[in-house]
Amino acid sequence: MAFSLALIIILGLGTDYLFRHMRLPGLVGMLIAGVLVGPYILNLISPEMMQVSGDFRKIALVVILLRAGFELRRDTLNRVGRAALVMSAVPAIFEILGVLLVAPGLLKITQIEALILGSILAAVSPAVVVPLMIDFMDRGRGNGKGIPTLILGASSVDDVFVIVLFTVFLGMQGGSEPSILAQLSAIPVSIVLGIAAGLIPGYVLLRLFKKYDWRPPKRTMTVLGVAILLTFFEKACEPWLPVASLLGVMAIGFVILEKSEPIAHIISQKLKNLWVFAELLLFVLVGAQVNIHVAWDSGLAGVAVISTGLIFRSAGTYLSLLGTPFDWKERLFCIVAYIPKATVQAAIGAVPLATGVPSGEIILAVAVLSILLTAPLGAIGITVLGDKVLDQGDRSTYKFKELRNRMDLPRVGQRLRNKRLDTVWKVIEEKETWMEKEVGLSVPQSLSLPVPALCLRYWEEDTGMGPGTGKTISCCYSPEGPAFQDEWEILYDW
Repeated sequence: MAFSLALIIILGLGTDYLFRHMRLPGLVGMLIAGVLVGPYILNLISPEMMQVSGDFRKIALVVILLRAGFELRRDTLNRVGRAALVMSAVPAIFEILGVLLVAPGLLKITQIEALILGSILAAVSPAVVVPLMIDFMDRGRGNGKGIPTLILGASSVDDVFVIVLFTVFLGMQGGSEPSILAQLSAIPVSIVLGIAAGLIPGYVLLRLFKKYDWRPPKRTMTVLGVAILLTFFEKACEPWLPVASLLGVMAIGFVILEKSEPIAHIISQKLKNLWVFAELLLFVLVGAQVNIHVAWDSGLAGVAVISTGLIFRSAGTYLSLLGTPFDWKERLFCIVAYIPKATVQAAIGAVPLATGVPSGEIILAVAVLSILLTAPLGAIGITVLGDKVLDQGDRSTYKFKELRNRMDLPRVGQRLRNKRLDTVWKVIEEKETWMEKEVGLSVPQSLSLPVPALCLRYWEEDTGMGPGTGKTISCCYSPEGPAFQDEWEILYDW
C-alpha cells in the first residue's frame, strides 16, 4: 500500500502541474491519472489501497467541506438563502424528469429503473464543485453577490435531497411499499439534524479554543477529528434517524467563523495546507473507482440520456435563479457549476446492481460515463467562466488573509513575548485597514496606492491590571513595514 500511496502523490502532483500549466484545472489531471493507474486499466494501485479508498475519500471530502464551512458568512447566506434552497431541489427534479422521458426508449429499461438512474445522475459532485468555489472565494471572486456561497450551500443540500429520492425509487423497484411521504419527510429531518450535529460540537470546540491557547495545528487536528466522527455518527444513526453529517461538518466551521473570526482564519489556513495532500487522495482515488470498460458499454445511448438530463437540469437551474440580482452571464456560470458529477455517482452507482435491479449493469455504465463526461468538462467550464464572469472586489478580504499568513501575525487573545524587553503581552484588538503608499516620487505629483495592513493593540500582562486598563501599545504591519518577528514571538500553552 505504501507504493500505491507514493504513486498517488507523485502522479497527482505531476498531472496537477501539467494541467495547470495548460491553463486547465489540476483536478482533471488527477482524475485522469486515477483512471489510468486504477484496477481497470494499468492496475498499479494495490487491492489493499482500493479497499480503504472509500475512507480516504471521505476524509478528504471532510477536509474540503470544513474549509467551505469556514468561508460561509451569515450575511452572505442571508442574501442567497432563498435561491440556495430552491437550487437544492428544482434542478435535480428537472434532471430526473429528463432522464425519465428518454431513458426507457433509449436504454430499454422500465420507468422505475429510469427514475433510479435519474436520481443517481442528478447529484452534483461536492468533490469537484466545492474546491473550485473556495478558490474563487479565496481570490475574492464573486463575493459581491455571494455566488460561490450560493453554490456551496445549494450543492450540499442537493446531495441529501437526491440520495433520499434514490432510496425511495430503489424501494419501489424492490417490491416493498415504503411510505413515500415518510421517505420524503426524511429530507428536512436529515438537514436539521445534520446542522444541529455540527453546531453543538462547533460551540464546544470554540469554548475550548478560547480557554486554552493551543497551537494552530492542534486546533485544526481537533476540528478534523470531530468532523470525521460526525460521519460515523451518521452511519450509527442510520437505522433510526437520518442525519446529513456533511452539512454538520460545514456547520462546525460556520459557527466558529461566526463567533470568532480570528480563530476561524487560523484553522482555515491550516486546512488549506492539509488540503494539498487530501486533494491528491480524493481525485486520484475517485478516478481509480471508474470502470472505463463499463462506461464504454453504455455507448451513444448513454451519452444521449446524460445530455438530455443536463439540458433539463440547466433549465431547472435557470428557473431557480429567477428573481436574483444575477445577470445572464452569472446565471450561465451557475448552470455550468451545477454540471460536474463524480462523488455520489461513484458511491451509489453500483447499488442497483448489487440489490438485484434487472438493469443494474446499464445503470452503473451510464453513472460511470457521467463521471467521465461531466467532471472534466464541468471543472474546465467553471474555471474558465468564473475568471471571466465573477466580480472582483477592489479591496476583498482575501488580501488581509494572505497578509496574516505571509507575515505570521498573531490573533486576538494570543500571548506574546517582547524580545527586547522580555515582557509578556496579550493581543486585545485587531483592525484591518488600508495604508497609503507613495510611489513615483521623481514626478511632481506622487501617486498614492492603497496597501493592506493589520493594526494590532497589545496589553502588558505583567502589570496586574485588567486587559486594556494598563499599559497598551499599537503596531501596524504591512508588506512594506518592519516584520512582526523582529520584536515579538508568539507564546503557546500547548
